[in-house]
Amino acid sequence: MILPLFDTHAHLISDDWDTYQARGLRPEDPVPARPDFTVTVDALIGMMDAQNVSRACLVQRGQIYGYDNSCIIDGARKYPGRLHPVVILNADDPATPGVYRDMVKNDHVRGFRMAQFRQDYLDTGWICSPQAMEVWRACADLGTPLTAILFMNQLPYLLPLVKMLAQMFPSLPILLDHGAMPFGMTQYEVGLARAAGRPIVMPGPPHFGIDKTIAIFEDVPNVHFKITEINFERLAAAQVRPAHLVRRMVDSFGPDRLIWGSDIGQSMLWDYAQKAAMARAAADFLTEEEARKFLHDNAARVYGAPGA
Repeated sequence: MILPLFDTHAHLISDDWDTYQARGLRPEDPVPARPDFTVTVDALIGMMDAQNVSRACLVQRGQIYGYDNSCIIDGARKYPGRLHPVVILNADDPATPGVYRDMVKNDHVRGFRMAQFRQDYLDTGWICSPQAMEVWRACADLGTPLTAILFMNQLPYLLPLVKMLAQMFPSLPILLDHGAMPFGMTQYEVGLARAAGRPIVMPGPPHFGIDKTIAIFEDVPNVHFKITEINFERLAAAQVRPAHLVRRMVDSFGPDRLIWGSDIGQSMLWDYAQKAAMARAAADFLTEEEARKFLHDNAARVYGAPGA
């Protein structure tokens, strides 16, 4: 039996560059280069249908569209009920909580993603400034998940901070992109390491670096971990079977806190069929109930789509 999937991490890249123009997150950022591929909303739905993916979160591709979320909002509007926008907005803008509330009410937005995309920015304001704290409160009030992407060099100080924030908002589901552990090292970070001549060595079994990073969340049940192609790429490079890491995480955090996302539109080493097959294979050491939760049910619960 092929288990259904809920893809929590799909990026759209439109083929209409006049309507959906590239832009930087900050005024000083250069306009991002146009990628050499697209992932249109119709193409994504076709891939989902072929792989028994019931629903997907459309995660804003901030490195291309900045804070203009219109591509994912329009895409989700075309396929209501199947696609759920997860937006990126400027958390330091005092207007953002109100803008986000309107998006949830009027545009069917299902989540907020905090991101700054610069490994060399070692500040914490983007996640916990007074203005950013109002975003946390808005998400908690609305019951919509808050997602954060963290770089590896930021983990020593950002993980304890996220734990404090999670304990402040115990009913708010918090998602850590790519697991926020060594095997979640992004392609951007890999590229910087290789350019600097630094070796990339991943921690081995049985802990895979979990004991020194996200283990602090074992007693924080509202923190969830997203497993994506980025994790699978690091695992493949280290010749580690993903099912070992997933089993280790379920043993530490229980079966209710892991979710899967394809990272289509960002990670393009494997096609969507391969991504789906790898997700299902990553559940090989789980019971059927644990596998259903990891691949589908946890995401459906977190994103308020229990019938997905």
